[in-house]
Amino acid sequence: MIIDLVPEFLAVCASPNRYDAYRTYLQRHHAVLSAYWHNYVLDLDSPHAERVIRAALDADRRDLERLLATTDLARLAADALDRAAAVLELDTEVDLYLTVGVGAANAAELVVAGRGVAVLCVEHFTGQTNPDTFGLGLPPAQLPLWIAHEVAHAVRYTSPGSRSPLRVAVLEAGGSYDYWETGSAVALRELLLNEGVAVHAARATAPGLADEDYFGFSRRQYRRMREMESFLVRAVEADLDRAGLGLRLRYLSGGMSPAARLVKGRVLPERSGYYLGARMAEALVGERGLAAAARATPEEFLAAERRHAPEQAVSA
Repeated sequence: MIIDLVPEFLAVCASPNRYDAYRTYLQRHHAVLSAYWHNYVLDLDSPHAERVIRAALDADRRDLERLLATTDLARLAADALDRAAAVLELDTEVDLYLTVGVGAANAAELVVAGRGVAVLCVEHFTGQTNPDTFGLGLPPAQLPLWIAHEVAHAVRYTSPGSRSPLRVAVLEAGGSYDYWETGSAVALRELLLNEGVAVHAARATAPGLADEDYFGFSRRQYRRMREMESFLVRAVEADLDRAGLGLRLRYLSGGMSPAARLVKGRVLPERSGYYLGARMAEALVGERGLAAAARATPEEFLAAERRHAPEQAVSA
């Protein structure tokens, strides 16, 4: 199901008292938006939340208005969701929210009351960077690949056939996904594979884009990952079966300091775990297909790696 909150958000911005209107908007969609804030921005009861809200409501949205005037976002999203559902053999309900974020992630995955949720923040897909909104300036043509990426996460977290440790964590949390808790409790290997499978889902759903686009990298960043691949594999080996929030942030989060990314005397590129995860998932995706890989255990991925490239597979 697609839930388009963009017109409602813009109506809030046009309201005579936009700040009160935004609070009402948050309450109407509290289950999903509070989870989005908690996982990807900051808690709504944080003392800094009001400042973030005011900046979002006061931002220049002319780039978004131009996008809406020229692109049928709902149709683009519906087509992408249908393609992702076919590629991943979707067997669980997933809600796709089109919304305007508050300068955080361009896309997000959630589980709310046991239901998978993909969130796409459309201000990042206007084709024009926007310092007011922190919009990344991604072209609208990239929206489908990010939809597929987030739907792949929803499958791994909620599909009845998923054997992922992340699905176990979601079930133990009563049917909710918490970025911080799972980052602390789930081994790095699974966190990397989770992103790697999502990269492959994006490729399968929206083919024909540049390789770096599927990772959210620039061309230079992607080239650097390829150059450093042998080192990255060695660097991550000792951490793969460990859990800790710092590991998730080191390998999968942007904005981390060079010191936080220092391993074996070298600074890892930002978000190098996306590249590593895609390489770790490649063998099983090739063997069994994307739908099966999206539901597989970390051990199944490792076994496939060893079958295809024993000298390169990371040991258990």
